[in-house]
Amino acid sequence: MQTRSLGDTGHDSTVMTFGAIALNWLEQEGANQLVEHVLDYGVNHVDVAPTYGDAELKLGPKLRQHREEIFLGCKTQERTYEGAWRTLDRSLNRLGVDAIDLYQVHGLEYDEELDAITGDDGALAAFREAKEQGLIDHIGLTSHGHPDLVLDALDRIDDLESVMFPLNPVVAGKDDDEHDYEAVLARADERNVGTLGIKAFAGGTWPSTDELPESDRPFANWYRPVTAPDEIRERFDFAAAQGLTSVVSAGDPKLVTMILEAAADYDGMDEAARRSLIERVRHDESPVPEQLHH
Repeated sequence: MQTRSLGDTGHDSTVMTFGAIALNWLEQEGANQLVEHVLDYGVNHVDVAPTYGDAELKLGPKLRQHREEIFLGCKTQERTYEGAWRTLDRSLNRLGVDAIDLYQVHGLEYDEELDAITGDDGALAAFREAKEQGLIDHIGLTSHGHPDLVLDALDRIDDLESVMFPLNPVVAGKDDDEHDYEAVLARADERNVGTLGIKAFAGGTWPSTDELPESDRPFANWYRPVTAPDEIRERFDFAAAQGLTSVVSAGDPKLVTMILEAAADYDGMDEAARRSLIERVRHDESPVPEQLHH
């Protein structure tokens, strides 16, 4: 599988990152098999978070067995110094590892949060101490909405080494600032900051819970995913061809193999094909709602 340099980190990530939230829906044995399956395809970047149910615990055994082969991304939703230290310690314990390769501020949504994390007693102060102590190697940030906020973060955080944000043809077709992730991609590239794409496979939002209770959804993703192999391949190609370092796989384990196949076969997508895909889906409902609570 192709690799690309993750900004200035010195790490070359595979064009697909395994989104380990998928492990939360499996028993331990199935989780072990899925991690092995992903590694068999050559994937070397895995992303997990404490809010993904039992995913950290389920990832642990195979992560420890294959520690040298896996570049591990983890996250915290805490915005304070104390909170960030607490969740970092907990993640290290649950994963059973000595260090995390990429530790990320998770799900930045509001300006006040950016002020909080960059303040004297903010999460980034904890990240920097943890880095000095060898508990984390690199600092990143993730956001599900508001490209402007990610641009501000890139300007304000000198030691930011990766950003994770939505990028898909539905969003690319919305010509407004609320969806301008191309600007984020350009700024990150300019700063040599790694870029990780989420929601590449989002088809739209689910019907309301009145119409379709959460328990009846056929897929575990919080958005409605595209599910046909050719659609998945097209979406993967689109995201990778935009120039992202790596595309994060969708959250439902049933979709992982199709995404692995697409990533293994990836050989680019020309501008005309990208444009025609955008035109085809531009009027679909955006999978990036106004306010997100992930």
